[in-house]
Amino acid sequence: MIKKITFLFFICLLTLVSCKDDYDTKNNPVTYGDAYLAVGITTDKSVYKPGETVRITLKEKPSGNPKVRYSHLGKVIKEEELQGTSWSWITPAEDFKGYMVDIYETDEKGEKIYHTIAVDVSSDWTKFPRYGFLSSYGDLSKMQVGRNIEILNRYHINGVQFYDWMHDHHRPLAGTVDNPLSQWPDLIGRTNYLSTVKSYIDAIHGRGMKAMFYNLAFGALSNAAADGVKEEWYIFKDSNRSVKDSHHLDSPFRSSIYLTNPANNAWQNYLIARHNDVYRVFDFDGYHIDQLGNRGMVYDYEGNVVKLDETYAPFVAAMKQYESGKRLVMNAVGQYGQKYIAKSQVDFLYTEVWDESKTYEELAEVIHDNNAYADNKKQTVLAAYVNYAKSNSSGYVNAPGVLLTNAVIFSFGGAHLELGEHYLANEYFPNSNLQIKRELKEALVCYYDFLVAYQNLLRDGGAFASFSVQSVDNRARFESWPSSQGTVAVTGKRFTDKEVIHFLNFSDVNSMEWRDTNGIQKEPAMIIGAGIKVTVNSEVKNVWFASPDINGGAARTLDFTQAENEVRLTLPSLKYWDMIVIEY
Repeated sequence: MIKKITFLFFICLLTLVSCKDDYDTKNNPVTYGDAYLAVGITTDKSVYKPGETVRITLKEKPSGNPKVRYSHLGKVIKEEELQGTSWSWITPAEDFKGYMVDIYETDEKGEKIYHTIAVDVSSDWTKFPRYGFLSSYGDLSKMQVGRNIEILNRYHINGVQFYDWMHDHHRPLAGTVDNPLSQWPDLIGRTNYLSTVKSYIDAIHGRGMKAMFYNLAFGALSNAAADGVKEEWYIFKDSNRSVKDSHHLDSPFRSSIYLTNPANNAWQNYLIARHNDVYRVFDFDGYHIDQLGNRGMVYDYEGNVVKLDETYAPFVAAMKQYESGKRLVMNAVGQYGQKYIAKSQVDFLYTEVWDESKTYEELAEVIHDNNAYADNKKQTVLAAYVNYAKSNSSGYVNAPGVLLTNAVIFSFGGAHLELGEHYLANEYFPNSNLQIKRELKEALVCYYDFLVAYQNLLRDGGAFASFSVQSVDNRARFESWPSSQGTVAVTGKRFTDKEVIHFLNFSDVNSMEWRDTNGIQKEPAMIIGAGIKVTVNSEVKNVWFASPDINGGAARTLDFTQAENEVRLTLPSLKYWDMIVIEY
């Protein structure tokens, strides 16, 4: 959604090496915080096809005799000696699976994890979308572009939204197909470069990602008449068409944005032609459709009331009919129109979350609602701006606010649009006032590894359920979701042969509002060795544990005892988010 500018935590043990302060901030205006992200283990792509070769690289080989272990949902599928700092692994033939790769060594003290990284094997990125963004297209070298995409690759981002890449909303391509301009002003007057946009698309494709161009469904600037946009296509604030509906923007923006009717066939055909020009010049993979939320009562040129939320499905259908091979996703601002969008031909659901859904409980409910709207057939990505008020001035992102929000979104099966050239804390994507510290960068690597490695538990079937969990030693107070401040929330899913239980630590929070708008959410104290008892319905064969806060998310088997319908075990530790899997 466009807006007028008003311009840690327990680090995953030994998974990442320290960041280097060698990023070119003078010549590259799109920086990623206080330092360039340099990690200990990387893969060459963010996602792979079944049977494709993964190329894995270590910054430095650990001393001793470490091994490489490949696992799926806690079960080892292959193990081998680590021979050097780079090697290949051919992925299994099954589609839509997540894997964990870890480098480890066993000695007299037990198992030591050196590095972990996840691998997504999916032929279609929209099965498990992990959406990132770009927002600045200045005169960047291919090396600078490549390094920015390298960062997103390490977070396994598989789709990238190109925000405000275009010239005019009604004519996004600057120049013509035969003679596109080499540079052009965006809406606020920043200079975008053809070479940079193309370099970003190439770099994204080289990493297995997809590139989605951003545009409104109904935006026209003040110069639109000269480009053929007709008065009959607009929507108005009154039935006498005396005032066009518009999104007012002051200088330095080049124009306010005047809204057309997405269901108007002539407007659809006009925009399809303009987007065809885009596709002929740029190798974009699809169209990210934006809107502006509930506009109140609006009218078409003939004075008829326009039910704007009902116009989006026919608009999506028109876009898909013309470019059936391109992907589509549409922003539901504050869920406006989502029940119609979800039934349309979008490939996944995208919600920009506002104050209608302030709490952690309400945030999770957005994902539940989207699942219901789409009959559990489409995934959800949330544009949820943490530290929103703080983003109006310079500073640093508050890590506890981000990690608690991600723990909720990820455990309920969603993804979070938050990573680009900078951390995203504001709906005007170029706003980079808040920088991200090294500790949070490293923690987020672990969280995205966890999202990928366990995607078949988090985002692939199962039924949400409540679980009876009680403390046996009073080290924590457990409460079924939705929980209250001062407790550990318990939620999860049931599958035919297993139960997945999540523990979300709200024991020390100072607010149950996810946005942490002023950046003051408190870091939770680590809970060590909490004993719990879980009510079960049949004989348990195995229990295993994983957390993005411990050992890079690597799974470990837990000892347990069972007496009738009660299983007792100990959580090794709990910082923000733990997951246990009970197998029957």
